[in-house]
Amino acid sequence: MKKNNILVIFGLIISISANLMGQSNCYWQQKAYYEMDIDFDTKKHQFEGEQSIKYVNNSPDTLSHIFYYLFYNAFQPNSMMDVRSRTISDPDPRVGDRISNLDKSEIGYQKIKSLKVRGKKHKFIMEGTILEVTLDKPILPGEVVMLEMEFEAQVPIQIRRTGRNNKEGIDYSMAQWFPKLCEYDRLGWHAHPYVGREFHGIWSDYDIKIEIDSDYILAGTGELQNFEEIGYGYSKVEPTKRPKKLTWHFMAKNVIDFMWAADPDYRQIVYQAHDGTVLRFFFQPGEKTTENWEALPKIMDEALKYINENFGKYPYPVYNFIQGGDGGMEYPMGTLITGERPLNSLVGVSVHEWMHSWYQMMLATNEAMYPWMDEGFTSYASGEVMNHLRKQGLIPGTAVDNPHLRSVVGFANFTSSGLEEPLTTHSDHYMTNTAYGTASYTKGELTLVQLSYILGDDVMRQGLLRYFNEWKFKHPTPEDFFRVMEKTAQIELDWFKDYWVNTTKTIDYGIDTLIGDKLTINKIGEFPMPLDIVVTTKKGKKQLYYIPLSLMRNDKSPEGVHDDYKIAKDWDWTDSQYTLQLKEKAKNIKSIEIDPSGRMLDVNRDNNILNLNDKSTESDGDEK
Repeated sequence: MKKNNILVIFGLIISISANLMGQSNCYWQQKAYYEMDIDFDTKKHQFEGEQSIKYVNNSPDTLSHIFYYLFYNAFQPNSMMDVRSRTISDPDPRVGDRISNLDKSEIGYQKIKSLKVRGKKHKFIMEGTILEVTLDKPILPGEVVMLEMEFEAQVPIQIRRTGRNNKEGIDYSMAQWFPKLCEYDRLGWHAHPYVGREFHGIWSDYDIKIEIDSDYILAGTGELQNFEEIGYGYSKVEPTKRPKKLTWHFMAKNVIDFMWAADPDYRQIVYQAHDGTVLRFFFQPGEKTTENWEALPKIMDEALKYINENFGKYPYPVYNFIQGGDGGMEYPMGTLITGERPLNSLVGVSVHEWMHSWYQMMLATNEAMYPWMDEGFTSYASGEVMNHLRKQGLIPGTAVDNPHLRSVVGFANFTSSGLEEPLTTHSDHYMTNTAYGTASYTKGELTLVQLSYILGDDVMRQGLLRYFNEWKFKHPTPEDFFRVMEKTAQIELDWFKDYWVNTTKTIDYGIDTLIGDKLTINKIGEFPMPLDIVVTTKKGKKQLYYIPLSLMRNDKSPEGVHDDYKIAKDWDWTDSQYTLQLKEKAKNIKSIEIDPSGRMLDVNRDNNILNLNDKSTESDGDEK
């Protein structure tokens, strides 16, 4: 064979191998199609179900196992959720030791009566909140498999997220209520036992039929398919003329979960938002609810306008605000919220849970591994929305320039508590609820605040919108998020991600001395950051100096109001001190401040300001 032919064949082999490697690294996600028929017994608080799932293995892997969640089994004495709540140092007061005191009529359970795979009965093992199935025949890449199940369940009394008879008298808050397939992604199966934290779900279509006593009104994920048959007027019909039971038929497409609620006293308000989205509000009328719930639709419409513009377009046809649950908990196309609240609180919880439709219900991160990408980003966005509503005069309170500064101060104080754990901690495995909540909500929120400081607020917001548009209806990871931000800003962020996500190292910069026109700054903390420094002259001029990190490989554009701007030389992260050449001498300067915006998470801001009446830190440089 000629040498040239050998080279051609070798080149083809390399090309084919590269293509195969590229394909194996391409993004993919699983898909499921649920059909369920539920027969609900309100006297026993139990239901029987038939479930069929068409499961599509879009992965390049052969699956030898499948796993289901059995969430209700957590509500039994000595379950992992019970033990965890009783042994953690700061238990959730909604749970505490309540599970351990449940009797047989109050516990939750899910019992699997039968399982079929490809039409044949199959063995399974129940391990608490996880159903384990070792397949007789593996599921091949690209294969579509039918999974059929018969099950029965008992609804626990309301303790956490789901249950019956909540504290406001709602009969059923049906969240995380059915045997649900665990997610399989590029990191494998995620069959985490349920202890009350976050979850991960397959993008699925749901076709659900629920047969229940005819005096109940239902609300939930998806769209009601048989409105004419059901109506919402049956509750006003004489009991003797009602059918004993009605079947409610809901369908929802491309969602990661399905939730519903039921109560005979629900009143519904239907409101069409400015973009055509149908907003539904379900609540029990009364002195503590009616006035505020009637005010909610107009406010939520204005919230949606702002959200669509700043965080991405809401794509589903409907959203339901439902009184129920134990506080506030998000699900696709709806939320369960306790409803006997002052207006400001009702709006706040409604906005926060709705924002989860963006950060979890459409950007479906693995919450167990990255709760800060859900709770934290939601906290940031809901803070922005609430501030906007205050500007519009729709809710009490005064709007501020930056609604996140209290979080900056609060987290800076928390870093000295000794309780902080890195964001890489699995949500179930934080040592305290305090550490989990502060990391997931506050530090997660501050991720965007720090990026606003590093990249510039406008660029960060552009990146956040781009992140939504590129990753909606997928399962993004931290790497995916930070890569979008890098592409938007053209700034390298590996250093920030590594320090911020993987460590608990702190940011602390301080002004050391000013001699003549030379300002010396100390890096006291181990976490490196670029610096914005504003020099105010005695004539009232503001000079902005920007010190980039060499790790960034680029600069941000200037921000804020200033009379002069200078990009200084890069600061290498290995250097603990930096000398900045100023345009003015000390005698002409009134004050110097590091990060006057207050966004940078400096744990000690006392040394960030130099007022020139402090002679211990400045000199004209003329002394011999």
